[in-house]
Amino acid sequence: MTARPDPGEKGREIFCAVLLAAGSGSRFGDPTHKLLAELRGRPVYRWALDAVLAAGFDHVVVVTGAATLDLPPGVHEAHNDAFADGQATSLQCGLEAATELGADAIVVGLADQPFVATEAWRAVAAAPTPIAVATYGGQRANPVLFRRSIWSQLPSEGDQGGRSLIAQRPELVSEVPCPGSFADIDTMEDLQQWNSSTNSP
Repeated sequence: MTARPDPGEKGREIFCAVLLAAGSGSRFGDPTHKLLAELRGRPVYRWALDAVLAAGFDHVVVVTGAATLDLPPGVHEAHNDAFADGQATSLQCGLEAATELGADAIVVGLADQPFVATEAWRAVAAAPTPIAVATYGGQRANPVLFRRSIWSQLPSEGDQGGRSLIAQRPELVSEVPCPGSFADIDTMEDLQQWNSSTNSP
């Protein structure tokens, strides 16, 4: 990453972006999965994935589940068969893939948040704390950094992902003000709203 030391530098941390894209998208109300729906000429998930790829991570993992995504070369797919059991299972799936790739830290985001900027991914990854959370206008959202030292404390069940650990261990957490927006695409109305506007939220 541009904010990290040179890749050849001894002792450099290895960063892995984990994009969670496994959910069923049941609120979307259309036969097409929301991640595959077209937003201004591109599938929703490609907005998020392209922002991640531009950030320059050592590795990029996409956790899939309900939808079949067309992923570019170099992106690692981790399929979560248990995606219906909650977001924590997808996070653990991403952690397993990151561990196999030798990562020292993961930066986690959601594939249904198309307006999270590349700069947000880079800024959160550059934080020195065990956990770092992006903020937008003072409100915490994604992406979130988790260093390897706290991976064992992340939940393995439920739908909170890393939020419970963030709440339990505030002394480990830093906030990173970020550009862009964490607006997500949950419903057909969300999609229509952003397709009818030329401005990002």
